[in-house]
Amino acid sequence: MESGSQDRNLPASQRKLRKAREEGNISRSQDLSHAAVLGAGAVGLLLLTPQILEELQKILQYGLSFDAQTIQQAPRMLERLSTASWVGLALCGVFAAVTMLSSILSALASSGWIYSLHPIMPDFSRVSPLSGFGNLFSKKKLIDTAKMTAIAIILLLIGALYLHTGMPEMAATLRQPSAAALTTLVNWLIAGLGLLLLVVIGAALIDVPLQSFLHKESLKMSQQELKQEHKESDGNPQIKSKIRQKQRELAQKSSVTAVPKADFVVMNPTHFAVAVRYDEKTMTAPRVISKGADLLALKIRDVAKQHDIPVLQSPMLARALYANAELDQDIPTALYTAVAQVLAYVYRLRAALRGQGAMPRDVPQPQVPEELDPHSPQFGKTSNQRTNKEAMA
Repeated sequence: MESGSQDRNLPASQRKLRKAREEGNISRSQDLSHAAVLGAGAVGLLLLTPQILEELQKILQYGLSFDAQTIQQAPRMLERLSTASWVGLALCGVFAAVTMLSSILSALASSGWIYSLHPIMPDFSRVSPLSGFGNLFSKKKLIDTAKMTAIAIILLLIGALYLHTGMPEMAATLRQPSAAALTTLVNWLIAGLGLLLLVVIGAALIDVPLQSFLHKESLKMSQQELKQEHKESDGNPQIKSKIRQKQRELAQKSSVTAVPKADFVVMNPTHFAVAVRYDEKTMTAPRVISKGADLLALKIRDVAKQHDIPVLQSPMLARALYANAELDQDIPTALYTAVAQVLAYVYRLRAALRGQGAMPRDVPQPQVPEELDPHSPQFGKTSNQRTNKEAMA
């Protein structure tokens, strides 16, 4: 069930922001583009005006200078018209290139470069009357309408005030020479357009952070959407559990090669086999270096016998180590005493085989806490021990 927009009060996650950017849904300020185009156009026009006037003067002189022979030769008149047309197109092309470049640079400055075909892909929901009518009253549309209305009112007021204050000066130009009057008129128009351009630039400076805020507001997420995204990102828990189980099985199979380094192997009697190693110089506690069940347990037993590693039968200890100890990790502290008893027996056995002592009599059967034995009803009830119920399933 989808959450309503009123429930979307959480900031958009990085994943959603990245996905929106890939789809072309980014923050764009139209006012910034307008200001860039108008500003670049005005500056370009001012810079190109001397060149434009010079070229126009040359065209007029060339076009209006003709004699009877020129009139009688129509191709020459067409040649002059073609020359004037190409010069005009070149000047217009330069002006268009300046404004186009400014528009592109303003877009890049606002949100960077985005390459996405999603905005131009067919989407019939965009032409839906109901959705279109609803968008008319969205928060973004209302704010944009209010903003454009305010800018239009400010421009009208400034323009009217500028015309009102400048009319007396313009009327006085009638008494001036033509060149001086034309210069005064051009300067007056430039000043007025510059004033209006400042208003547009000011609006753009406000609109850029405003559009960024509205864009983030539109991408806000509900608690349910955030949970769903985490679920999609992390994957299905059941599938992840199966993957971890497979990884453990592969690790156990590959650990058979470490059996020759073990001090002893404890079994149950054929279902589970665990190889334990302890080096007091490099280890703080005994570690399980290999473990397996069923056929893998038999493989561990055979490898141990091939390398004269003691193989002991201790069902409870074998089950506890298999269920609670991880490969190449220290065994749980609750099993220290039980493993120490077996190690002491193994050390006496090795010493006897070397002729340095009597042969130990009975194989120890160490006691294992019930909460660590998978066959006990108390298994897993202590929170400070690591369990591996999935491996025993």
